[in-house]
Amino acid sequence: MTASKIKILTMIFWATIISMFLVTKWWFVLPVDGPDKMFWGFPFAFMGEGFHTSMSYQFFLLEFLFDFLIYFSFWGFLFWVYYNSYRNIKIHKIIYKLSFSVALTLLFGFGIYASVSNPLFHSKRSFEWKVFKTGYIFIWQLTPRPIINFNQPFENK
Repeated sequence: MTASKIKILTMIFWATIISMFLVTKWWFVLPVDGPDKMFWGFPFAFMGEGFHTSMSYQFFLLEFLFDFLIYFSFWGFLFWVYYNSYRNIKIHKIIYKLSFSVALTLLFGFGIYASVSNPLFHSKRSFEWKVFKTGYIFIWQLTPRPIINFNQPFENK
């Protein structure tokens, strides 16, 4: 594998990390036999508020893996289309280093944020839920916690 292809694969990896953590979908759900909770992730919720303490988070590894593969495939397809249109992709050092710095900062920040919350890691989500509201946020925005009338119709997932 040539050096330029390795650079392209690393750029796809960094674009995947940046896009996964920069913009995400929030889910306001009511788990079966549990209190209402917030979850995050797109297209599958891979992170949510924990059940065991009030400030904890729980992570679902299978959903995270599927999300990562979907994002990676999307960015790989975009780079492939661009590569087939313009055969000579030249990635400037500034863009390469900037994307590396942003991705590393997001990974480091998310790692610290997750590790201080007494996290639980599960292989997959093992409970059913009722989705009441969803929306999209940027990482720097606070997630809105909607006020819900639980007597309204819901989407069961």
